[in-house]
Amino acid sequence: MNKTVLDPHLRYEDWILTENYFDPEQLNYKETVFTIGNGYLGTRGSFEEGYPGAVAATLINGVYDDVPIYYTELVNCPDWLPLYIIIDDEEFRLDKGELFGYERQLDLQRGILSRKIGWRSPNGKTIDLYFERFASLAEQNVLGLRIQLTPIDFDGTIRIRGSIDGNPEDNDGFNPWLILDQSYGEASSWLQVRTRTSRIQLGMAFKLAISGSIAQYRDISVPGFPTVEAKFDAVRGVTVTVEKLVTVFTSRDIENPALAACDKLQELASYEDLRKNHEQAWDKIWHHSDIVIEGSAQAQLILRYNLFQLLISAPHHDDRVSIPAKTLSGFGYRGHIFWDTEFFILPFFIFTQPDIARNLLTYRYHTLSGARRKAKSYGYRGAMYAWESAATGDEVTPRWVSAKNLYEEDIRIWCRDREIHISADISIAAWLYWQVTDNDEWMRDYGAEIILDTALFWSSRVHLDVKREFYSIRDVIGPDEYHENIDNNAFTNRMVQWHLEKALDVYEWLSKNFPQKAIELEEHLQLTPKRRTRWQDIAENLLIPYDSQTGLIEQFEGFFKLENVNLADYEPRTDSMLTILGIKEINKRQILKQPDVLMLLYLMERTAETDYGSYVLQKNWDYYAPRTDITYGSSLGPAIHGLVAASLGKTGEAYENFRLAALVDLENTRGNASEGIHAASCGSIWQAVVFGVAGIQFTKNGLVAKPNLPPTWKRLQFKLYWRGDWHSFDLKPEISTIKSEIKGFIFDLDGVLTDTAELHYQAWQKLADEEGIPFNREANEALRGISRRDSLMKIIGDRKYSESQIQEMMECKNRYYVELIRQITPELLLPGAGNLIDELREKGIKIAIGSGSKNARTVIERLGIADKLDVIADGNSVTRSKPAPDLFLYAANQLGLEPADCVVVEDAVSGVEAALAGGMRTIGIGSDQRVGAAQIILPNLEGVSFKDIQQKFSFCLAN
Repeated sequence: MNKTVLDPHLRYEDWILTENYFDPEQLNYKETVFTIGNGYLGTRGSFEEGYPGAVAATLINGVYDDVPIYYTELVNCPDWLPLYIIIDDEEFRLDKGELFGYERQLDLQRGILSRKIGWRSPNGKTIDLYFERFASLAEQNVLGLRIQLTPIDFDGTIRIRGSIDGNPEDNDGFNPWLILDQSYGEASSWLQVRTRTSRIQLGMAFKLAISGSIAQYRDISVPGFPTVEAKFDAVRGVTVTVEKLVTVFTSRDIENPALAACDKLQELASYEDLRKNHEQAWDKIWHHSDIVIEGSAQAQLILRYNLFQLLISAPHHDDRVSIPAKTLSGFGYRGHIFWDTEFFILPFFIFTQPDIARNLLTYRYHTLSGARRKAKSYGYRGAMYAWESAATGDEVTPRWVSAKNLYEEDIRIWCRDREIHISADISIAAWLYWQVTDNDEWMRDYGAEIILDTALFWSSRVHLDVKREFYSIRDVIGPDEYHENIDNNAFTNRMVQWHLEKALDVYEWLSKNFPQKAIELEEHLQLTPKRRTRWQDIAENLLIPYDSQTGLIEQFEGFFKLENVNLADYEPRTDSMLTILGIKEINKRQILKQPDVLMLLYLMERTAETDYGSYVLQKNWDYYAPRTDITYGSSLGPAIHGLVAASLGKTGEAYENFRLAALVDLENTRGNASEGIHAASCGSIWQAVVFGVAGIQFTKNGLVAKPNLPPTWKRLQFKLYWRGDWHSFDLKPEISTIKSEIKGFIFDLDGVLTDTAELHYQAWQKLADEEGIPFNREANEALRGISRRDSLMKIIGDRKYSESQIQEMMECKNRYYVELIRQITPELLLPGAGNLIDELREKGIKIAIGSGSKNARTVIERLGIADKLDVIADGNSVTRSKPAPDLFLYAANQLGLEPADCVVVEDAVSGVEAALAGGMRTIGIGSDQRVGAAQIILPNLEGVSFKDIQQKFSFCLAN
């Protein structure tokens, strides 16, 4: 099973994502993570000063140009970031000199990326630097960048060089731009370029401003790289501020983008005012789009991060573009548009930003011509939407992908031909938007034509099976792309059936309310009565492979006859089953890339008239979930599993899948985050929370919540738009109903069985004393439950230490701690702990240790209780640390028990959260402020008996 390795250098705090260590090995993936944008463009989190191997990119939505094999791609636009700092002829770069402090923060609430650095040059000059940037949400063509420089131990001359890099490279190292013109103004410069084939022009302008010192400016431009140099004297301890304001336009926006950029630059307000307006725009967006989670700061940040990535990639003012599969954050999938937008992403915008949702769907209207050309080329009527789309809507899925091995055959990409459910997905999304917003004008002018023209496609794509007397859809690929060339995929057929039913409803509505428009579309699309009658016949007789006796939906005809496989037999593994078996072999087996039938049931569950019911859902979950390559197949799998698990009341499993899906980019769990954000995964996270955890359903009386909150979530608040009104939801968890017999206890070690926290304190105190850093027991309390590095960073505060010094200090502290462990004796077992363990053993209750310490086994042996334990789960047992439930789930598994049969005894917030996330009972040792989420809270274990614990849990259930 894939295990999410939480990056110890990332910190999650409500609105702020913090990176406290620079690792060059993570350079490209972190560039994706720290992307900023405003829907018009996105800029990766590369450094202003550059770095070897960086993949700097600014992608502007809709700016495509032709490329071989992939037909077209979203091009890398001129880079607006370059701002070089030269200190007495030494250039500041992170690959030179010595780094004394590093912190990068993405403020999701304000849409601001910042970086704080302490750096010493090779010649010994120390300087503090603070970087800040934003892509204005208030004015989409405006970008802002600021650096504050403070010399620590020198006076000298500093030169700042601000530039536009007009020679960016694309996926293949090719520059898609031709330089047309550039020029210099007073402390400013501008550039005009044009794409080579699509002939889209771009104009970009910038100006520098220096405060805190008097600067001299000069032009040092070279062709394609306009540059302004500012030179000033720096004084020790005095901060100088450098501001770079940038404007950018394309010929998609305006006829003369270079002139527009220059004019806009001249009228810009101050940096402070622009940032203030930007922050106010974010306030308005978050007012409707935010989801508040109480009880888990990590879950709160992770959710907001995924929503932020959607909001910065969505077209706020343009209905001719959509959201690429990798957003505007990377080169993955060449900026192409998939079904991801309508199926996974659009619901978030429909319910929180309906104007943006309208833009996204109207893009599909503008690309109908391309869909019609595709249908015609395949010999069908109507509109057949491209599997991968770009500016025109024509199919841009590559026909072949080159083999990795020189002597292997190229791989044929059949999705362009066979994964046709996208036409129904788009039409159902249009219908959903209409149902939620009541926007009749949009349905009349745009939506109806989408739904009706794609319905015409289906009427020519289905096959009448005369012998069996039903309609079939043959030779397709469903959402589970491990199986190609299949017949009657349940997901595809049911979506087509639903689509045709809604097409008939839309036509009837149009004829009744807008008869002239109905006549216009009848003539334009050739909607004859005979064809509409055929839609009804197909909808009533299209094969859906469902067995009412077993409750199972067969994924496609013949799936149940394929070879059954136990995925556990392939563990441990680090690759997808497709990589292991190959496409020919995996086609022969019951292995899924992502939930197919479960995805269908989740979608149908939203409305009463389409819901298959909990019995069918449970039966299909039991069958398909074990057969799904959930960790290495599709990145969309965990979110769908989380949704279904929540619907079935499996809150622990739902929460774990939620985390797995939400961390796909933040923690680079699939190793491909450098290619860009997984947009569909971001959208599915919102759905997992709103439709899964909150259980939102559509009824005749509006929206209804049937919540299944994870045990650690004390509150869930959000707003949804529904037919002209905003509805606020404030949900709290129901009282736990765990009633199974207690069969096992899992004890944390530190603070529960012995006070090793005291030894940690002594080790930190010794280190602090040696370094001359103030430290005491009160300060030590803030270190409880956090990593060694985070503890050290709290202790040293703003003091300057190089990374090598920090590493040495952490190793030193650990040595001190290991030395102190040798002092442990059985007498240091905390009062009551030994008696409770003995009583549990007498009663046949299994006992485990669940400690994140890698020294746990040594401590247990020194305490003299190793022979009383059945299992020791420590920091070497699992990869993910608390608050992930892995450690406790591992312990339960080793005990041979179900999580619900176990009680976890913990003294830290993260431990209680981990236990609850794993579906276990919890006893918190300590204060209510620290372990208040636990079902039972005790000051310690002294005088506590098993009977006492049973009675307290019974009382919890009763109340």
